[in-house]
Amino acid sequence: MTTEEISAMTLDSSLQGHISKVTIRGFRSIENIENLHLGQLTVLIGANGSGKSNLMRFFEMLSYSLKAKNLQQFVLDKGGGDDQLFFGARRTPRMEAEIQLETEQGVNEYRMALTHVAPDTLAFSQEAFRFSRHDRNGHGKWVELPMPAQESSLPAAAADKNQSSQRTARTILYLLRNCTSYQFHDTSAKASLNMRWDESDAMRLRSDGGNLAPILLYLSQEHPRRYSLIKRQIQRVLPVFDDFQLEGTGGKVLLRWRASNSDKSFGPHLTSDGSLRLFCLFTLLNLPDEMLPDVLMIDEPELGLHPHAIALTAEMIKSVASQRQVFIATQSPLMVDAFDVENILVARLKEGATELTPMDKAEYQTWLEDDYQPSDLWLKEPVG
Repeated sequence: MTTEEISAMTLDSSLQGHISKVTIRGFRSIENIENLHLGQLTVLIGANGSGKSNLMRFFEMLSYSLKAKNLQQFVLDKGGGDDQLFFGARRTPRMEAEIQLETEQGVNEYRMALTHVAPDTLAFSQEAFRFSRHDRNGHGKWVELPMPAQESSLPAAAADKNQSSQRTARTILYLLRNCTSYQFHDTSAKASLNMRWDESDAMRLRSDGGNLAPILLYLSQEHPRRYSLIKRQIQRVLPVFDDFQLEGTGGKVLLRWRASNSDKSFGPHLTSDGSLRLFCLFTLLNLPDEMLPDVLMIDEPELGLHPHAIALTAEMIKSVASQRQVFIATQSPLMVDAFDVENILVARLKEGATELTPMDKAEYQTWLEDDYQPSDLWLKEPVG
């Protein structure tokens, strides 16, 4: 999506909303999740291999496909079509989903299906959408899109000014495009975070944090108060940190930072993995409102962080969730305990299929009154 497209769509505040309910059948370890209700903040917990991140991966796939009309590239990058289907294409030749998106005006629904096709990819075999107003009884009429197609037909429907349903298509397209998954795990020598980056790439933080340096440079120039806040938050966890040193060369900028009481500055190759992830995470969670996507999905935000940093991160996540819908997947008891039971979905693997179950506060109330934490209740449960 171009800069002009993002700006034009962001100006219309009526497009903003959240994902309220989802049904997914046949995606990776998700055999069948029916009518899963999702709140403003969702904390996904579960054992290794339980599939807790696959809910976020599904929305990542949709977002990627709709931004660039490039489902084929996503499938190629993620190992092929067979790997995206529950127990493979022989067992599950077709993936289906229904998504409910709520805005101030009403409920927007989108349903789709992807079918496995030769040699090993996926193609859209069904797409439809409808809108139902809050102030009217009943549901709107489904609009079926032309099928089959290698790529989604939703962008074309959103651009068709001659169709009365254009606004609904545009709203759904905007919201699903604006689901952004963040994973700051790769801090290796060849990671994007360690490279010089184009100064102009400063509109949105990339999912791997690769353009952190131009983002920080832009904030220091255009949002100095926000930039100062990010510095203060980092200093609360990393007292030796003084400031970033962001100097452009030939239109590119490298991430460097300066230690307090020293003239020495450090590049990413001399910075610990935990500190690099901290820089990315704290910058993301303190971005100006217009630089945030509508839906943030963060995988294992606790990775490599000190316990104090985990507690601080949780408070930032709750703050962002007051304005944006946020999903996190975590295995950290410290992170889990920072949130209310109502925010938690527990992932369990049963006969190879992921189940996502809300942690019911009423069910655990006696335990909570005896000063047990949510993580105590989670860890008491069997793994499989």
